[in-house]
Amino acid sequence: MHKMLLAALSRVLQAPAVSGKVAFRVMVASRNYGDFASEATFEIKKCDLHRLEEGPGTTAVMTREEGLQYYKTMQTIRRMELKSDQLYKQKIIRGFCHLYDGQEACCVGLEAAIKPTDHVITAYRAHGFTYTRGVPVREILAELTGRKGGCAKGKGGSMHMYTKNFYGGNGIVGAQVPLGAGIALACKYFGKNEICLALYGDGAANQGQIFETYNMAALWKLPCIFICENNRYGMGTSVERAAASTDYYKRGYFIPGLRVDGMDILCVREAAKFAADYCRSGKGPLVMELQTYRYHGHSMSDPGISYRTREEIQEVRSKSDPITLLKDRMVNNNLASVEELKEIDVAVRKEIEEAAQFATTDPEPPLEELGHHIYFNEPPFEVRGPNQWIKYKSVS
Repeated sequence: MHKMLLAALSRVLQAPAVSGKVAFRVMVASRNYGDFASEATFEIKKCDLHRLEEGPGTTAVMTREEGLQYYKTMQTIRRMELKSDQLYKQKIIRGFCHLYDGQEACCVGLEAAIKPTDHVITAYRAHGFTYTRGVPVREILAELTGRKGGCAKGKGGSMHMYTKNFYGGNGIVGAQVPLGAGIALACKYFGKNEICLALYGDGAANQGQIFETYNMAALWKLPCIFICENNRYGMGTSVERAAASTDYYKRGYFIPGLRVDGMDILCVREAAKFAADYCRSGKGPLVMELQTYRYHGHSMSDPGISYRTREEIQEVRSKSDPITLLKDRMVNNNLASVEELKEIDVAVRKEIEEAAQFATTDPEPPLEELGHHIYFNEPPFEVRGPNQWIKYKSVS
């Protein structure tokens, strides 16, 4: 009866105003925050371990506030990538473009487990990490469209986005891994209680430079988590056809490893917390394999269905989608209502549309700025152009 009265009152208060008078819309919710649980405990999949006597726990506590934040962040990344797909097909975004939809639990779960002062470096599928590291959607989309308001001033594009403690976005396969070890070396050298997450895909996992980096990191006990995002395909080649061993978490041999369900944000978060504590304690590096899946092809030039079936993609969407999994957990455990999550969806769509409007109307950087930002905090100097008579001024 109480809820029926509230609903009736809500309809009356939201009725159209009399002509000539100002209308005040009053929203009366049938549920208040006190109706929801403040937190819930969930069973999560046990991690596979390598050279570890114990690993992350098999239960995880998530508060209502955390759940809502995780949901909004993952939904924002999903919608941002779908908008990027649309802008690419309209030829507003050009060049290489690798989308992250399907893998949202990885970047959001990892960020939830580390500190803002920690460091992250990844490969070219970087949009999700760019967002979780703090870059607004409008700056990401503006970078994709090559506009002045982009996070790299329109000069980096899809694969080269940066912000504080985030080092890209790297286009050379596997090259970011030794750079990540270098960042971890700096953390140790300067005595900072910080770690570095160095991410790469299953396609890069066979690169020789990664094994060289493992060796140095283990020798010097660097605070580095090497994270393989195994989305099952390196470009168009399945992991079974590309790797003699698909146990990527064991690839460090002498380095301990974890294999994690990368479609479950709570699994990722708990495993990353464990790995971060391990590295901060001075024990050296650790290898994590996140078993995940990308819905799009390798890049926008890959339809993604010549080496896998539509049915396979649909099965993953229906059974393992990270956003749906989180949504079901929250609703079934009274952490949120379906209506509340729908309101978040509407707000996210609005934010994405406004960001896309900015990204398509913001001006492109002028030619005079082509040589800018080569160095940080250095005096201006001249950069040679296409020939010796053309010079560009470079300003930090």
